[in-house]
Amino acid sequence: MTTAVAAPFRFFSLQVVRTRRLGPSLARVTFAGPDLSDFRSDGLDQSLSLFLPHPGQSEPAVPVDRGEEWWRAWRELPDDVRAVMRSYTLRELRRDAHGDTSEIDIDFVLHGVGPGAAVQAGPASRWAAEAGAGDRVLVLGPAVADNRAIRFRPPEDTDLVVIWGDETAVPAACAIVESLPAGTRARVWLEVPHSGDVQELVTAADAEVTWLVREDDGTSADPALTALQGARLPSAEHPYVWIAGEAGRVRQLRRHFVGEREIDRRRVTFVGYWRQGLTEEQLREQG
Repeated sequence: MTTAVAAPFRFFSLQVVRTRRLGPSLARVTFAGPDLSDFRSDGLDQSLSLFLPHPGQSEPAVPVDRGEEWWRAWRELPDDVRAVMRSYTLRELRRDAHGDTSEIDIDFVLHGVGPGAAVQAGPASRWAAEAGAGDRVLVLGPAVADNRAIRFRPPEDTDLVVIWGDETAVPAACAIVESLPAGTRARVWLEVPHSGDVQELVTAADAEVTWLVREDDGTSADPALTALQGARLPSAEHPYVWIAGEAGRVRQLRRHFVGEREIDRRRVTFVGYWRQGLTEEQLREQG
């Protein structure tokens, strides 16, 4: 069952089709379901909300039958019953011969998964690491192709695209880079925990992609800020910057582009996908 929430977003009931490990820290989960015929997005960094079941549950507990009151009813459920909600960006959607969305990919960062992990795995990482075909989820996603959860919007006069993202932003950043048209100049920095997380990107754009691997850094300095402060960007009259990842570092990098490089703040898109030391539940409480 699906229930409209507030246009252009609605619930989609989906099942896992397959999973694939992309590296030590990243896993891709592919979802499908009849509901996807109404899924629409023309964005390259489309955000959505994913609802996951607790261990032992066959499906996530979300009171979608409450219509626009679903949020309040969901919050009132017991902690061990209420579905886990996490925010993700779409890695890819594929359409069938009729133009309907037939599958979507979401890439998960596997924080704390595996032997010797330095942090405790969260519920989404644990779920993704163990996900199998047929597992059921709910997605609160777009039913309108151009919606407010799309942030990558370079102005038409853009003559240079600059991108930085940590591992949580890698899926969106990779989708952006792969979709850039021929003739587009792009300089991209992507940060991941391990060398095995580096991915090969194919794009028609004139894109220079630099992977920053934290395990190989060997210093306490911020690899992103160090790399960007020392980078010589191509000359451009109308650059556009997209930076996404941990909120504190995103703000720091925004100050670098606006303050030190004097790029018009209106041409800098910055998105904090997470905040160091806080869970998504704690972030929602603060918001």
